[in-house]
Amino acid sequence: MAKDIIQKLKDSRLIGRSGSGFPVWQKWQAVKSATASHPLPLLRSFGEARKYIICNASEGEPLVGKDKYLLEKYPQEVINGLKIALKTIHHSQAYIYLNKDYFQLFKKTLEGLIGNLPIKLFEKPFSYIAGEETSLLNAIEGKRPEPRIKPPYPTQIGLFGKPTLVNNIETFYWVSKIDQGEYQGNRFYSIEGDTKNRGVFELPETDTIKQILEKTDNIPPFPYFVQVGGGACGAIMLPNELNQPIKGAGSIIVFDKNKTDVYQLMRGWAKFFHQNNCNQCSPCREGLYRIFELMGQDKEKILSEKTKLYDIFAALEKTSLCPLGRLATAPFKTALQKLF
Repeated sequence: MAKDIIQKLKDSRLIGRSGSGFPVWQKWQAVKSATASHPLPLLRSFGEARKYIICNASEGEPLVGKDKYLLEKYPQEVINGLKIALKTIHHSQAYIYLNKDYFQLFKKTLEGLIGNLPIKLFEKPFSYIAGEETSLLNAIEGKRPEPRIKPPYPTQIGLFGKPTLVNNIETFYWVSKIDQGEYQGNRFYSIEGDTKNRGVFELPETDTIKQILEKTDNIPPFPYFVQVGGGACGAIMLPNELNQPIKGAGSIIVFDKNKTDVYQLMRGWAKFFHQNNCNQCSPCREGLYRIFELMGQDKEKILSEKTKLYDIFAALEKTSLCPLGRLATAPFKTALQKLF
């Protein structure tokens, strides 16, 4: 008897490619098994479908282009992955959630591939936080794109109050490959920065960061450090720390240690988070502003305020409503610990 796709996903041990590391089969099974009606009468009237599927291609981290690469090279496989989800999760409707640039670039191609399938394209609001899985639900519903409190999770109460599957675009690509028996445990890595061979590469997910750089001919001939996991939330790592696989988002940014102004780099992160948090919860609203304010001072003043910065980091990590605040501390902490 042929295996169904959820069993194939379970056997493959595929984890979500958004960086969360959650087993894909569990999320699919949760939505498939969920009760399709919402207990609140007002929410029952919204939406056309009983369940929803969302392909998240919102990609907002600086210097990360994996979603764009997949939309350019493999849009058919992505649509195939969505078709499999629609077939698996009955009475469902799908959205492809694209940032503004990707919406403009790939709208025509995707609409041609979608045809009469129950898949709609949605243009993400110009907001980094609008890529978070519950913020995008609010955006599609026409509300302010800000995170929801979890639980309940989208698999229980998601878009228009219905059970909703939210997966990254790369996840749907690999679902297509798994269904065809072509998945070999690989993933895509985005490599950018001060290196000669920038781009997106497909390599085993078990490869260490060092192996990824070696295989792509991106080991620099000069002193360097890397930012792993994104151009904003990614942590700083030194060459002697690279003998481990990437955890989270598959992004590596290489920096020339001799030429990089670390203070300017931290100011860039601080500005990014200050401008892109949603201001919904006070830890982010106040904490990220204080980091931005402190990073605007001279070098000596920043270093003299390390104790204050670490207090702010602790508050963000322990009390932020969504992952943005909890993850925003990683680049600053690791830079302060390793580059000074």
